[in-house]
Amino acid sequence: MTNRSHRPIVAIIGGGFTGAMVAANLARNMVGQAVSIFVFEPRGHLGAGLAYDTADPAYRVNVPAARMSLIPEAPDDFVHWLSRKGEPADDPDALAADGHLYPRRSVFGRYVGDFIAPYLESRHVHHCRERVVTVERTGSQWRIRTDGGTEVIADIAVVATTHPAPCAPGSVARALAGHPRFIADSTVPGALSVIGDNDRVLVIGNGLTAADVIASLRRRGHAGAITALSRRGLRSRGHATAAQEPSGDFTSDPSRTALSLLKRVRLAIGEAGEGGLSWHAVFDALRTQGGCIWRALPIAERRRLVRHLRPYWDAHRFRVAPQIDAVITQGLERGDIRVLGGSLMAIAQVGPTITAQVRQRHTGTRQDLAFDACIVTTGPAHKGILASQPWLADLAISGHLHADAVGLGLACDDRSRAMDRRGEGDDTLFIAGPLARGTFGELMGLPQVNDHAIFVAEEVAQRLARLSRFRASAKSA
Repeated sequence: MTNRSHRPIVAIIGGGFTGAMVAANLARNMVGQAVSIFVFEPRGHLGAGLAYDTADPAYRVNVPAARMSLIPEAPDDFVHWLSRKGEPADDPDALAADGHLYPRRSVFGRYVGDFIAPYLESRHVHHCRERVVTVERTGSQWRIRTDGGTEVIADIAVVATTHPAPCAPGSVARALAGHPRFIADSTVPGALSVIGDNDRVLVIGNGLTAADVIASLRRRGHAGAITALSRRGLRSRGHATAAQEPSGDFTSDPSRTALSLLKRVRLAIGEAGEGGLSWHAVFDALRTQGGCIWRALPIAERRRLVRHLRPYWDAHRFRVAPQIDAVITQGLERGDIRVLGGSLMAIAQVGPTITAQVRQRHTGTRQDLAFDACIVTTGPAHKGILASQPWLADLAISGHLHADAVGLGLACDDRSRAMDRRGEGDDTLFIAGPLARGTFGELMGLPQVNDHAIFVAEEVAQRLARLSRFRASAKSA
């Protein structure tokens, strides 16, 4: 099927949270104007994506419900939606001890789905449940073809795909190939079902995904020992026990080096402590000022920050829900969960047993360990984004896309337009969501991703307005 239209067409590739929010906000911006919005997403519904399309009851939103509204001017929208829907239903643990609600992620996915539903029903947004296989330049437009035979000629294309799939370290993948309890990608539905209740589990990586995995295992009745290994021995922390206002000014005379930024953060944490605040308040300030902080840093300093400080940022910025933090804290206190900082020197299969040699970070001593299962939670392979899907690779080969200079995603300008091989922004090709964070910085937390989706929708709407004026002028000439 080929779709051609006299009205402008916007093609959004990827219908997870980012793609759905770009589509919904663009439809809101273009009310009363003739435009067709196609969202290419093979899942059955829009808005959930990898993060919220999960039935695992252990997986919760990591931000209090009161801070997860999709409408900035209506900050209580999600809370009101929960009340109307009678949510969270059958989930007494959703209310944390701090008084905040942390619903299951699937609940938030339904909220996003309800947000875009009116635009689907009105046919302002069209959901194409097929996978994109090719994206080609044709004059000033884009030809998008899918595995189902659909072809759309779009005036503007928006890349809103998810992160690349996790990639296990090569040495680990080779050594454990074929082992029945080696899980290279824990995000695959049902992946954890192969873990026995008493298995000794090695978790490689110790960020948010590791926390989710550990909470899910314990909820399933797993009682075996869990060792979470990461180079620095850090783990994602929980939220502050009491509400705090953000503390610290990092945008007045912003830092120009990663080292000076680090010194300012340490100073701010000390000053916050003297005022009775925790480090959470300083990192909340860093989060809200993140875009300005990032843009003030030269490319070389951004790379330095990512290389040396990103693990510390991730561990403090991306906090787990109190319910998940409690599971890990209790396990650490009992001793059946261990966080280990060090390097994996060797790993092998000896029959059904997985043997691992770890060199501890601070002492340098080597320790031989034995496990029954291994789960990789090191996160998405960001540097492999262009190779993750054939159409992305083709756009890179043809010079329309390239990786950003920091190694976090795709290169774009400050309007989120994709930058070609000459470094010029393309008015017809936009990058939305976390893949744009090489330019925008903090684009991983939901409020920031939502704000960016709104921003991209506004930029696309402005481009469509210019396109309509041009066509009207050409028609009357």
